[in-house]
Amino acid sequence: MLPSLPGTIIVIVTTLALTAAPARANVASMNTPKYQTQTVDTFLRQRKVATLDEIQDGIGSASSRTVFRKLKQLECITSYSHRGKYYTLKSIARFTAQGLWRFRSACFSRFGNLLKTVEAFVQRSDAGYSAGELKEMLGVQTKHALTKLVRDGRLQREKIEAAYVYFSVEKSLARKQRRARTAHAKASLATVMVANPDLAVEEAKATILLFSSMLNEKQRRLYAGLESLKLGHGGDIHIASLLGMDPHTVSRGRQELTNADCGGDAVRASGGGRLSQEKKRPT
Repeated sequence: MLPSLPGTIIVIVTTLALTAAPARANVASMNTPKYQTQTVDTFLRQRKVATLDEIQDGIGSASSRTVFRKLKQLECITSYSHRGKYYTLKSIARFTAQGLWRFRSACFSRFGNLLKTVEAFVQRSDAGYSAGELKEMLGVQTKHALTKLVRDGRLQREKIEAAYVYFSVEKSLARKQRRARTAHAKASLATVMVANPDLAVEEAKATILLFSSMLNEKQRRLYAGLESLKLGHGGDIHIASLLGMDPHTVSRGRQELTNADCGGDAVRASGGGRLSQEKKRPT
């Protein structure tokens, strides 16, 4: 004899409720976060700097979406070098007075990515910057960033002597930066003119060019670097224009002097020059 219908329904509902409870417990356990934010924090504090792949592997093969979510919860910054490939915590970075921090080959800035960093440096500069000067300070190529900033109307550029110089878009600030850049140009002849105050500017320039022409390649580079050091910021461009040299050559000479890396007495690198010829003796 079949049981009554209401009793059967009660039994079925009760059975489903009892079997559903463990299932709900299993679902709850599956939804428990496997990767905690603290895990990412601890990993970065141990490594200082890491790529996304390294963080994923370091915390147990987490998905990129999970890592991004955890990094967003932390005060995390990306490098302005290597196309933002490296990550670190803001509390780990030890920024210089210029707002830069470098760990091995990864470069970070308190201003953010490369575009924001380049813009901030130009805006804060006394006499604007050339692409070469920014590359020397930031340690990366800045030409593409500068081109985009000019195209977007966030910076302006002007060709001065041997190179383009980038200035603020704020008119009053840009005027001050240009005046400072012009003052550097006038100061480039200071060494000769101080020794002989009655010497005209063109005569001083001719004297410097004559002296420079009497030097070999290495001596000329070091002399140009010395004069650039006297001028300070912007000196490479002005000396390069005065002596008809590439600004990078002047920069190299200045760095060699600063680092006391002037090498030996040889002008050419070892192995340079013509091959030696055996002298023929008369028979």
